[in-house]
Amino acid sequence: MDLIAQEKANQWLQGQYDEETKAVIRQLSVNNPKELEDSFYRNLEFGTGGLRGLMGVGTNRMNKYTVGMATQGFANYLKQVFKGDIRVAIAHDSRNNSRFFAETTAQVFASNGIHVYLFEDLRPTPELSFAIRDLGCQGGVVCTASHNPKEYNGYKAYWNDGSQLVSPHDKNVILEVEKIEGVEQVRWSGGEQLIHPLGKEMDARYTDMVKSLSIYPEIVASQHNLKIVYTPIHGSGIRLVPSVLKAFGFSNVHVVKEQEAPNGDFPTVAYPNPEESEAMHLGLALAKELDADILCGTDPDADRLAIGVKDLAGNWVLLNGNQTAVLAFNYLLEARKEKGIAKSNDMVITTIVTTPLIDAIAKTNEVSCYRVLTGFKWIADLIREKEGKENYVIGGEESFGLMIGDKIRDKDGVSAVALLCEMAAYEKAKGRSLYEKLIAISIQHGFYLEELISITRKGKEGQQEIASMMNGFRSNSPKEIAGSPVIQLLDYDAQVGKDCISGHTWSLTLPRSNVLQFVLADGTVISARPSGTEPKIKFYFSVQEQLKKAGQFEAVKSQLQRRIKKCIEALQL
Repeated sequence: MDLIAQEKANQWLQGQYDEETKAVIRQLSVNNPKELEDSFYRNLEFGTGGLRGLMGVGTNRMNKYTVGMATQGFANYLKQVFKGDIRVAIAHDSRNNSRFFAETTAQVFASNGIHVYLFEDLRPTPELSFAIRDLGCQGGVVCTASHNPKEYNGYKAYWNDGSQLVSPHDKNVILEVEKIEGVEQVRWSGGEQLIHPLGKEMDARYTDMVKSLSIYPEIVASQHNLKIVYTPIHGSGIRLVPSVLKAFGFSNVHVVKEQEAPNGDFPTVAYPNPEESEAMHLGLALAKELDADILCGTDPDADRLAIGVKDLAGNWVLLNGNQTAVLAFNYLLEARKEKGIAKSNDMVITTIVTTPLIDAIAKTNEVSCYRVLTGFKWIADLIREKEGKENYVIGGEESFGLMIGDKIRDKDGVSAVALLCEMAAYEKAKGRSLYEKLIAISIQHGFYLEELISITRKGKEGQQEIASMMNGFRSNSPKEIAGSPVIQLLDYDAQVGKDCISGHTWSLTLPRSNVLQFVLADGTVISARPSGTEPKIKFYFSVQEQLKKAGQFEAVKSQLQRRIKKCIEALQL
């Protein structure tokens, strides 16, 4: 067993930890030393977004002690930056232990003299972002592991604008958390009178905000009977999505009963991620049975969404995150222009691994389009930079996330469901399905197809293997992929771009991030990026071709799928 892991385990056995925790450590040392090593070989990293990991005992696990120490560090930093009364808001999702972690977090903050606004029950993450801004808080925390498997939980830290931490606060909070070397440095009790409950009044204010995003309420009124199927996948979306759809005016909403009740075991799915068809299979079955107009699903903390629609043959299909984003961006820009509410300084924001089709749509609509690193904290950061100069309309990325309007600063599956249903009503009023609209967009701007390959490598060895893969791509970059020369190499970690033909290099202005992009002569873009929240390395593929008419859609799609397959084979993934 790793000596550092053994030493840390012994410290927990001898320290101020509860007897139940110590008993589990003793049991693992006898029955599963490898698991014990993985639980203690490192400290669970408080990254730029907070904590995320498996639940259990140990320094590399989500538990009362790692959550408490992280909160103490965050509290110390808030008290350094802000003087006088400090406020934080805290929310949690449906995961096992999420309520316990939220209450632990609230108790530590309150014990440090900080006013805490704690949601009385589970709530979607976007409402937490909204509440921070609405209440004038200096920070916030949501206890969730988003779409990870049931064994995981997490802790996302927010700043006073409702966004996740960015520079310099992200690094500074990390430094303060790292200074907390033991549980004896945590203030665990006292200050209970500083914890205030949040409930229906905040729900109402959030719902009013989402309603204000509607562009065509009159079309919703005329299409109020639009048949909507919704699944919260056992998560917090059930608290707001149905009521928000009702507030919009939709009267024909059907919730998937088997997945309606919040449940941290996620009993109907292996992986509570709406990106996965397996997680949406019950919703697809109900949509087919009811002959619905649209299927919507959100993940456990309701910041991501997925939609299903009928294709040209009447078969139900799930759209990927890029396709969903394309429909949403296009609707917001086209509808605002048609309604006469578009502004000359409108802007949209997406990320470096999201489809280039969004750039084409923005250009046609004469709207500025900016690209940032993956993660909505970077979208929020750019909004902050452009505030007062440009008008933010929508931001989104390929990972099933959208952020509509500037009243919150994180991805919002609740408002996205409402606006996508409004969009479905808008297209239905014109006698067209969302799938037909997607084809029309491809004819106008070009047919772009994207695919994501995720490779999971768990544990200490997996982390090393992922690092080795990235090092290999950097030290021995491919000259061509699937027969097409690599003409550009963009290394966002080194912050250098390179023209592979001339050898010319230039500086990349975005913050450092462990991402590599290969741009091929045929227009293909391939990105490699280790996940910041899961034990995965992700490969993003984007290919493009012209589409002249709707009847060629399936043939061109098959052609692009073959091109992606050749790239995957060439990289031996």
